[in-house]
Amino acid sequence: MKNAALRNVMLAAVVTLSACGQEAPAPTEEPTMAATSEAAMGGMAMSAEAKMAQGTGVVTAIDTSAGTITLDHEAMPEIEWPAMTMTFSVKPAVLDGVKVGDKVAFDASIQGSAAEVTAISSQ
Repeated sequence: MKNAALRNVMLAAVVTLSACGQEAPAPTEEPTMAATSEAAMGGMAMSAEAKMAQGTGVVTAIDTSAGTITLDHEAMPEIEWPAMTMTFSVKPAVLDGVKVGDKVAFDASIQGSAAEVTAISSQ
């Protein structure tokens, strides 16, 4: 008896829903990573294209096994970065002749939150 009552309720629900005459909403596209990131960042768009920037600073650490260099750099107005100390990725060949404590000029490629020193020279 309970099964029959349950079956009748389910059948009524199916009939009622199909009688509404409304079509299912069309599928929407998944938001892109850029759109999702933009929303999460309060409307600030993140560029998918790499930006090139130049800076000057002091080498505070080098980790060749991790492929990183930490620079205490001055403001970089072309990418709207304030002066700060940060770690960049770097290919080992770029580090030839550079050591901790050196004042350097460098080129960097910035893409999203990834930053890589592409050229560096002691001043």
